Amino acid sequence: MSGHELVRDLGEVGLGDRATVGGKAASLGELSRAGIRVPAGYVVTVEAFERALRALDPGGAIRREIERLPASDLAAVAEATERVRARIAGAPLPQDVREQIVARYRGLGSPGAGEGGAAVAVRSSATGEDGAETSFAGLQDTYLWVRGADAVTDQVRRCWASLYNAEAVGYRRRLKLSEPDLAMAVVVQRMVEPRCAGVMFTCSPVTGDRSVIAVEACWGQGSALVSGDVTPDSFTVSKVTGEIVRREVAVKLRLHRAGPGGGGVAAADVPGPLQEAACLSDAELAALARLGGRVEDHYGAPQDIEWAITDGASPEESVVLLQSRPETVWARRRAEPLAAPKARPVDHVFEQLGRVNVIAPRLNPER
Repeated sequence: MSGHELVRDLGEVGLGDRATVGGKAASLGELSRAGIRVPAGYVVTVEAFERALRALDPGGAIRREIERLPASDLAAVAEATERVRARIAGAPLPQDVREQIVARYRGLGSPGAGEGGAAVAVRSSATGEDGAETSFAGLQDTYLWVRGADAVTDQVRRCWASLYNAEAVGYRRRLKLSEPDLAMAVVVQRMVEPRCAGVMFTCSPVTGDRSVIAVEACWGQGSALVSGDVTPDSFTVSKVTGEIVRREVAVKLRLHRAGPGGGGVAAADVPGPLQEAACLSDAELAALARLGGRVEDHYGAPQDIEWAITDGASPEESVVLLQSRPETVWARRRAEPLAAPKARPVDHVFEQLGRVNVIAPRLNPER
């Protein structure tokens, strides 16, 4: 087994590699190959996870136990998953897996990284996540501002273990997914320190309207928005005219940023003058909307996008995408047939005529 199969650069993978690098890594690689800015990084592949799991559990008892869990027994799910996570997070990495992870991490070093190494995000990338039919968004772990080879390898194990978070397992059991078909890759990316960040939907998350783009934004890192620690600014942009058709600027009291010494995430108060100020200029919002449209065109379907804005020479050069996944709520509704299929096209006509005949007497009671 070559190291290439254990760890791969993000720029080497795309949507066709979901089975080996998971949904998040496949999407990030696809965006990178399409010329869209994403933070530099690599992915610890599914093969590395499988090798570590085989070393820990050569008989496959873990997956069999998880697959037998009843979705309705929350206590049993919680007890079993807690035990499994502890085993995976505490097990030593196979030597070749560790060597490849550390070598690629050191390759991400940048000026000013310091003795501890580059600050990175370590992000779960499960094989079943971020698809058009299922979405595990938020059910597995992400670690921000991780520094040092030992810390990175520790967090890779924790991301592997998060495949067995109680919420994720409960979701899979309700869907009756096959456990042997599921695995975890891990993305390691250089951290960006954004001025502001947020999410963007290329259709309305409220109505499903595909003629607009909805944007939510907060100061600092987007984790403040995702965790509910802040009420974000909210904007709606017309895809047709580029006009900002709705603008709601919130009072934003908290932000997330790098912790003391550049490690971990710390919450802080938003400076007074910024609390009631919009964290996106109109030019930045327009750049986001254009990029959202470009990503939607690339994938051919509405997207749920995570983004960040850093210092740059222009709004376009300031935007970095952190993730793009298919929008699932309205996509599922649109996929439902508007009418039950008929044996012959004319049968649809007769059905509509029948509906008119039923209604007509009510509209014309004297006839």
